Amino acid sequence: MDSHLDWSAYEGSDDNFGFGFGFGESSSPPPTAGDGFAKAVGVCAGKRHCLSLDPGVMCPSFRVTQDERHSTRHRAETLAAALDGRLGERPFAGDELAAALDLCVGCKGCKRECPNGVDMALLKAEARARRWTGTTVPPLRERLFARLPRLVPALSKWRGLLRLRDRLPGIAWLGEAVLGLSARRTIPLPAKQSFLSAVSADRFGEGSAGEVVLLVDTFSNHFHPEIARAALDVLVAGGYRVHLARSSVPGRPLCCGRSYLSGGLVEDAREEARRTLEALLPYAARGLPVIGLEPSCLLMLRDEYHALGLGGAVAQVASVAMLLEEFLAREIDGGRLNLPLKAMDASEVLVHGHCHQKAFGLMPAMRKVLDRVPGLKADFIESSCCGMGGSFGYEAEHHDISMAMAELDLLPAVRGAPAGVVIVANGTSCRQQIMDGAQRPALHMAQILHRALSIRAEPADANGVESAIER
Repeated sequence: MDSHLDWSAYEGSDDNFGFGFGFGESSSPPPTAGDGFAKAVGVCAGKRHCLSLDPGVMCPSFRVTQDERHSTRHRAETLAAALDGRLGERPFAGDELAAALDLCVGCKGCKRECPNGVDMALLKAEARARRWTGTTVPPLRERLFARLPRLVPALSKWRGLLRLRDRLPGIAWLGEAVLGLSARRTIPLPAKQSFLSAVSADRFGEGSAGEVVLLVDTFSNHFHPEIARAALDVLVAGGYRVHLARSSVPGRPLCCGRSYLSGGLVEDAREEARRTLEALLPYAARGLPVIGLEPSCLLMLRDEYHALGLGGAVAQVASVAMLLEEFLAREIDGGRLNLPLKAMDASEVLVHGHCHQKAFGLMPAMRKVLDRVPGLKADFIESSCCGMGGSFGYEAEHHDISMAMAELDLLPAVRGAPAGVVIVANGTSCRQQIMDGAQRPALHMAQILHRALSIRAEPADANGVESAIER
């Protein structure tokens, strides 16, 4: 079966496969079929680091179950068996492989913490794509989750009905019976108006500190426009001229394609990635930083886009793509940041890092930026995945495991924080898990910086975007 993703980065000599390590310590030979994909599977050398309960991200499903069947190692071995024909004629459609991959939340912890850098999240995306090929269409729930970026503009028109879902228990349980959406999980509501539709201009700020591009993701655009607005205000206050990245297709904002890729809909992910690259390439050609707010969205430009076979544009855009905290930390290091930050009403924050922030080693950048706020003490939670894993925590059969992951470290730490401590989490799903599990709101780092500026802040649960950004 042909691969859906580009695995050529894993192809090389039999000794190192382009990565500088081989299979001398592997518990079993690498798969014999599958080209680069097989070699990516064979990166697992059976060293069992994923079977650890020590501090770190990897592997949240093993940490909570302590069952080796839900470890990176077992998933890699099962994928190898599928490629070698040991799981029957249609291994990717079978139950054994599905069970092995079932509790993988795509945290990317193994890519950073495994000595050989196994990228199980990407391997799972390929496996899911192969499952849908030649077998059946993806289930309705998986298609809805994957296509959320396309559906959410329509959902915003039905906010009233969506509210009833969480107010009338019978509706929630009906949704679980029909779609498999956990009735015990609250569903985030789209804002009345998206950020990009509320803002008519494409450029803001006078630019004395330089020019940047703000890439507003689906969640910051449709669900939390107050975060996008806060980020824009912060950048403008720092003297930057901010360009808003926009789609050339009216009514269809840019999307990184993450939800499609996670669902195994690779062609849809590739289409969204191509649109995003086309919009960003002119800015990247000028060397302008492309700044994102949602870790899993922005970091896809630097990671999974390389596996979508989209040519040289990927490397060019990836070289300038960074999260807000990365950009501001870089400006601090260069002595260029000039943000008029003041002491806030809160003197302490408790920070939970998104798994992908941790996988890319970006938490020090976040600490560096928060340390710039006068009188602010920032403590960081030592935790693994929050348990949401995108759509994972909304799935009825995964709700208990999702909450158990959060209860390992995250939720006890949040519950133990005094009422005056502000919880900070840059991941949309992380904030949802914290609210559902500890009934405490969490803010994005951009909102913390916004509070520390002499700009009136919007409440964290705002449903619209005010005109403060219309500069």
